[in-house]
Amino acid sequence: MRLEGSCHCGAARFSVISPTPYPYMHCYCTICRKTAGGGGYAINIMGEAASLKIEGAEHLSVYRVREEGEPSPMRRHFCKHCGSALYVSDPRWPDWIWPFASAMDTPLPAPPERAHIMLDFKAPWVAVPADGEHFEGYPALSIEDWHKSRGLRED
Repeated sequence: MRLEGSCHCGAARFSVISPTPYPYMHCYCTICRKTAGGGGYAINIMGEAASLKIEGAEHLSVYRVREEGEPSPMRRHFCKHCGSALYVSDPRWPDWIWPFASAMDTPLPAPPERAHIMLDFKAPWVAVPADGEHFEGYPALSIEDWHKSRGLRED
């Protein structure tokens, strides 16, 4: 599925092909919660890195999380004007990027179920819905495997 996304102010736009477009995984980690907002969690999906096209790349900035005192290879791309979180890239997995569902302008398909992950890190004010699967950390099933196991991967 071809997805199009943008920042809030319109300075940056992007498109990417995603075989895994269902926004089912709500991440409550401190990184997602503090950099993307949205009810105390963020939702990312996967896209094929080779298909990424960006308009207004000069308006993007990158935040690198620190892991054990060192900059992580993971890069969180956002608009340097309005702060909109757009997507994550990581050279450890060069074939993929992870766009934030909140940045998508293309209507995404409704997931048949949800997963709530990284619950050990959620803010105390967040009420996690009872529906779906719940994980203290990151689940063993990847985004791609979740889509495959439910017959939802688009090829």
